[in-house]
Amino acid sequence: MIRKLRLKFVVVCMAMVTSVLAVIIVSAFLSAKQNIEFISTQVLQRVIRETPSADGTGPSPPAFGLNPEEVLLPYFTVEVWTGRGGHTAYVTGGTYANLEDTDILADIISDCLSEKTPEGTISDYNLRYLRQDDGIYQKLAFVDMSMEQATLQEMVGSHLQIAAAAFFLLLGVSILLSHWATAPVERAWQQQRQFLSDASHELKTPLTVILSNAELLEAAPLEERPARWADNIRSEAGQMKNLVEEMLTLARADNAVRTAVMTEVSLSDAAADCALAFEPVAFEAGKTLDYQIAEEVMVLGDPDKLKQVISILLDNAIKYGAAGGTITLMLQKTDRQAKLTVANPGDPIPPEQLKHLFERFYRADASRGEKSGFGLGLSIASAIAGEHKGSLRAESDAASTRFLFTMPLKK
Repeated sequence: MIRKLRLKFVVVCMAMVTSVLAVIIVSAFLSAKQNIEFISTQVLQRVIRETPSADGTGPSPPAFGLNPEEVLLPYFTVEVWTGRGGHTAYVTGGTYANLEDTDILADIISDCLSEKTPEGTISDYNLRYLRQDDGIYQKLAFVDMSMEQATLQEMVGSHLQIAAAAFFLLLGVSILLSHWATAPVERAWQQQRQFLSDASHELKTPLTVILSNAELLEAAPLEERPARWADNIRSEAGQMKNLVEEMLTLARADNAVRTAVMTEVSLSDAAADCALAFEPVAFEAGKTLDYQIAEEVMVLGDPDKLKQVISILLDNAIKYGAAGGTITLMLQKTDRQAKLTVANPGDPIPPEQLKHLFERFYRADASRGEKSGFGLGLSIASAIAGEHKGSLRAESDAASTRFLFTMPLKK
């Protein structure tokens, strides 16, 4: 799937690149062709205007500054006099090489006179012409188009080489970009597959327990059915309900569905309430909960969800903190942010595992799999932090493992 997506990305990019390059080349060719034709026409107009007549009348070259060496295109001019006996032509000047063959010259003049428009091209001889009628005679001017065509061909060739180089260069760039552009999709796809695998695993155990206890209840006589089998079913069903609720919470976060009701909240009170609620939990686990809470830390958020974040962090610290250690909850206020830190002593978490802590169903070590829960708590806490325009990150060293939750203060 990802390979097909990358291929489609490259094909679309290169189709756009090819279209742009084609438009540029065609536009450049047409513009150059138009400019060359304009210059050629200007040359024709100049030579037909400044070349003296065959009878010696008209302007002389020095008067108008026309020098055959100044005209870069091979040209020649002809005067055609029409009489009763037909046409009489005189070559009045030029640098065109093929003027000695009178048969070819006659064909050129005949083709020019037969054209309906006063200017155009004679493709058989690769000439551009301009015809001017002066009443008793006609002036014809011709320029060779070989240089025009050679210039255009050379330009097209160079442009095609540049376009080919640009095409292959951009092809390589688009291939690299396809990996970069599809990386989030690939990551989401892998996470989805992992999520389905982990969710199936988490649901398999309670379903197996429920089915087993249901079969035992069904097989046992009514008066001998122990209540513990029904309790097992109820307990496992409750765990499944919690798992489904947690997955729904994450699904809403993925779809950017905002469920939090934002109001002015005292994060100080929320932290204090959670600390008081978890003190006996920590005591039963053989640990101490110490908290330092700044007063009047006001934020804009959902009080229930903010308490959920703090509860998740405290529950996580109590579960995985070192036996007999002290769990620390600290709430501080800076100029613009509220900063809540939950720390617990214990073995440091390696950096390569630390970055995965907020992934769904992730457990940093095998011992964590023995604890209750599904590995979704930190993912939910991170999603809630993002919903409140805050952040949640983890740090770990030999001293402790710390979770830092920050969010903006109420303005």
